[in-house]
Amino acid sequence: MAQFSAPAPQLRTLFVRVKIFRAPKQDIIMQQHKINEIADKIESLLPSGIRQVKDDFDDKLKKVLQQQLTKMDFVSREEFDIQSKVLARTREKLEQLEKRVEELSK
Repeated sequence: MAQFSAPAPQLRTLFVRVKIFRAPKQDIIMQQHKINEIADKIESLLPSGIRQVKDDFDDKLKKVLQQQLTKMDFVSREEFDIQSKVLARTREKLEQLEKRVEELSK
């Protein structure tokens, strides 16, 4: 079996420097914006017949996705947030009751 030695100090420094120079989130958002801009330009160059096919496909895809998602047991974000708050309040009450039972049992 081959044994690997620890990287040389210069190499470790290089790894640290690479981690420091990651692209900021703003740059990634700008890249996405440019991609969307290019896609819009390409779409505008398409003949109207192809654009109509694309629009029809988009509409049908949205309908199919909506139908499939309604079959699944998902909750809305609003309902999730409400239930999270209810759970937090219940947890607080439970902690208060546990403290009270502990005090009473002393």
